Amino acid sequence: MPKWESRLWYVSPYNYVEEARRGFSPPERVVIHDTTLRDGEQQAGIVFRREDKLRIAMALDEAGVDRIEAGMPAVSREDFEAVKEIARQGLRAMVMTFARCLKQDVDLALKADVPGVVMELPSSRHIIRYAYRWTEEKAIERAVEAVEYAKDHGLYVTFFTIDSTRAEPDFLRRVVGAVHDLMDSLTLADTFGVMNPFSMKYFIEMVRGFVSKPIEAHTHNDFGMAVANALAAVAAGASAVHVTVNGIGERAGNAPLEETVLALKLLLGVETNVKLDKLYGLSKLVEKLSGVRMPPHKPVVGDSPYTTESGIIADWWLAVRDVKPNEAYPILPELIGRDKGIEVILGKKAGKANIVHALKAIGLDPSSVSEEDMARILDEVKFYSILKKGPVTLEEFKLIADRVLGAKTHN
Repeated sequence: MPKWESRLWYVSPYNYVEEARRGFSPPERVVIHDTTLRDGEQQAGIVFRREDKLRIAMALDEAGVDRIEAGMPAVSREDFEAVKEIARQGLRAMVMTFARCLKQDVDLALKADVPGVVMELPSSRHIIRYAYRWTEEKAIERAVEAVEYAKDHGLYVTFFTIDSTRAEPDFLRRVVGAVHDLMDSLTLADTFGVMNPFSMKYFIEMVRGFVSKPIEAHTHNDFGMAVANALAAVAAGASAVHVTVNGIGERAGNAPLEETVLALKLLLGVETNVKLDKLYGLSKLVEKLSGVRMPPHKPVVGDSPYTTESGIIADWWLAVRDVKPNEAYPILPELIGRDKGIEVILGKKAGKANIVHALKAIGLDPSSVSEEDMARILDEVKFYSILKKGPVTLEEFKLIADRVLGAKTHN
């Protein structure tokens, strides 16, 4: 089958038209760097305990994530111990810590037994001047000293440029140039989520003009652009993207792992090592341990994407589910490991198809119900849904059917 369609999905073939992909230079496979345990926990109010971090790390590894940013050891003793315990699990994923450009942060990473660090430095003059109150020279000196120290001690270093999407090009180039030959990769951070996908592609291409090391994209979601910007970065040649499960994170959050991975594969045709059938379980685990409930309409892992109340959509689904199920839904729930299939519910927007489906569910033969009674049942379902301002349960539907058809025994 073509890339845009399989038994479990059906997306637009225009995603793969050569003219639409002109100027794209994505890698065949993208590294997934998960920062749920660091940037995800930075969402106000979230606290992951040591045992929570271990459970999430193990689940991330099982799901096939390439790198796990396990936290920032300098935050607390508990964080240090959590990182150290995760690092000693023998995971397939590379375990990394987040570090400031300080030797003491590098020493903590070494004591925690991690093989790599994400080393951050502001890359815009205004952040350095107003937020950090440093001189430009001090910032660059600290970067060189810390990256050199980390490399001398055998650590993998991705140099993380804070606010790079608002940085002055000449200063960004100066900062990156100072550590270019020392770092292993460069992370460009849209720290405040202020890029659009078109400018992100331009930005990555611009930086690739003076950087020969792998480039990674760290995108925030303040304008709802995190996933789109991650895809644009990959289309321009970025080889890794930073994500969090469910998109939790500072302010409006980060690029959600589940949305990014699926979009990379289905919309861009780029592979990752993530096992798609682990996405739903991973989402539910983080939802439980973070205390941040996902809205029902959350893409990929929400409930609404796999539930229909609208009569016309229910009619579509019931007509195609046994012959071409991907026709009515772009993603089928089995793809992400969701045990519960497509659900047709009853409510204000229901149609005849919903009623036929519900009658079968309570053990009645729809063909034995007259068109007049079918219409009366539908009217009562709509009325009751409006009255309760919500969906009608199967138990409530039985009562409605009994009232219209007369007392019957339902299995």
